Amino acid sequence: MCGIAGWIDWEKPVSRERSVLKEMNQAMACRGPDDEGIWLSKHAALVHRRLVVIDPEGGAQPMVRRYGGRTYVITYNGELYNMPELRRELETRGHVLTSRSDTELILAAYAEWGVDCPRHLNGIFAFAIWDDASQSLYAARDRIGVKPLFFARRGDGLIFGSELKAILAHPAVRPEVDEEGLAEVLAMGPGRTPGHGVFRGVEELRPGFWLRFDRNGLQIQSYWKLVSHAHPEDLDTTVERVRELFQDSVRRQLVSDVPVGAMLSGGLDSSSISATMAKVFEEEGKGPLHTFSVDYAGNEEYFRPNEFQPNSDAPWVRRMAEHLGSVHHTVIIDTEELASALIPAMRARDLPGMTDVDSSLYLFSREIKKEVTVILSGECADEVFGGYPWFHREELIRAETFPWSRLIRDRIRFFSPEVVSRIRAEEYVADRYREALEEVPRLPGETPREARMRELFYLCLTRWMPVLLDRKDRMSMAFGLEVRVPFCDHRLVEYVWNVPWSMKSCDGREKGLLRRAVSDLLPEDVRMRRKSPFPKTHNPAYLEAVRSEALRRIEDPASPLRDILHVEEIRRFADRRDLGELHLPWFGQLMNVPQLFAYFIQLDAWMREYGVVIR
Repeated sequence: MCGIAGWIDWEKPVSRERSVLKEMNQAMACRGPDDEGIWLSKHAALVHRRLVVIDPEGGAQPMVRRYGGRTYVITYNGELYNMPELRRELETRGHVLTSRSDTELILAAYAEWGVDCPRHLNGIFAFAIWDDASQSLYAARDRIGVKPLFFARRGDGLIFGSELKAILAHPAVRPEVDEEGLAEVLAMGPGRTPGHGVFRGVEELRPGFWLRFDRNGLQIQSYWKLVSHAHPEDLDTTVERVRELFQDSVRRQLVSDVPVGAMLSGGLDSSSISATMAKVFEEEGKGPLHTFSVDYAGNEEYFRPNEFQPNSDAPWVRRMAEHLGSVHHTVIIDTEELASALIPAMRARDLPGMTDVDSSLYLFSREIKKEVTVILSGECADEVFGGYPWFHREELIRAETFPWSRLIRDRIRFFSPEVVSRIRAEEYVADRYREALEEVPRLPGETPREARMRELFYLCLTRWMPVLLDRKDRMSMAFGLEVRVPFCDHRLVEYVWNVPWSMKSCDGREKGLLRRAVSDLLPEDVRMRRKSPFPKTHNPAYLEAVRSEALRRIEDPASPLRDILHVEEIRRFADRRDLGELHLPWFGQLMNVPQLFAYFIQLDAWMREYGVVIR
């Protein structure tokens, strides 16, 4: 994993702008702590920050190669999981490869197949290739959107980068936010509409898309999308196919020249990955698997079960670590540290986000990086197999909006009436929802129930899953930690997409299909454990810490929040004596009250530190 950025300009000699390019590259230093590079020509410049995972000697970037008399330059962020097959195919076609690097494979694939090269790649990636002969830039992003890529058009130029901060480091890109960008932050947050970069004139290259930029302008095109078709296999065959795809995905994602570990919560998803990894490690004599879990100081005393978190992870983690014989590391986060990490986590995301859910992963990643450079995570199994409450509760299934936005009226009361009117919060969310439904690839002949479940899966895969992938990428890469997500293998996603809901929910359980597919990997009690979300602190000291800090910021006459929030409403709410017992509807589920105040802290810090100007 790495950080990439670049600048193409037909009017300005970018080769003279090394200082600007260094600033853009330095903005992403955390993504690539091992090396950096800049490649310059008159009208094009590519920069790179490198995190060494494969081929330390042969994978330096930007990488330059000549094929058929043409010069190509690449800056690449990601990992390929089909390197052996791709290498054989390219060598059969006459390519001479001089390194073990997947970077070189992508360059050769582009020389061979042009804009169709991403179709031949299995992995997580965002890359840009400069073709010197045609004076054109080609960039592509992986099918699921695990790795990020943003861009901005300015005059006759194009500026791009892995993170928003790299683009904002360019003097032509200002931190301006218009009504639509503000709606993305306040109404859609912590997610974004696909393709939206929040800042004015900044866009995101959507998952499964490529772009080409030359003197004729910018072309953007999809190379992959979900396709709906009938599922002809019976349940037993489907279970076996899911098992094969899942285990193959995990095996492929173990390729590395640096230590690899696993996140382990004791839940179905992470336990299945860890068990598969332990099996491969034993087969290949790699030594014990290192697993990692996170918990919070005081949680044993303060944890109380609820609908969304029925039990704590700690005993299940111990159960699985003993079952696997792994070398387990438990990271304990204390209250003060969790609160103080809210702003660094915002900086990592470049936007206000999921508050302590972000900051805890930020701190967790910091500790994991002390032991390993690559980690596998169970992220996105809920979106692929249907684990969330909104797949199973009738009122959520029938909600005519995003399941995580259905209670927007309850949270916009904390924003000023002027802002709510300006961004048209409810109307904005409704418009984005209708747009999403128009994209759904329908299957003629489906029952109304199956058709609605297909809609919910599409919403999750294309609107909610990116929220989690953004979070995972930014929080981990803030410390140069590479997180791989086997459940995002596009072959698995494509296959399960067309499995009918009646099979996905077999045995009357959420993710019933997955539970059957991993029946030979897990102890029965772990396999049947109810879903529990990413753990959060239950210590009342955290509520008081974020409440007092949020009020301090809001009461500051210089705070930009005073023009956005309904200050009197927040004061009244903060004075309630029952705050510790309350839950608020926020981001699709019952949100702890501390997360509300933490969100205000992140929003204030974002607007101040990034110099956000609302136009």
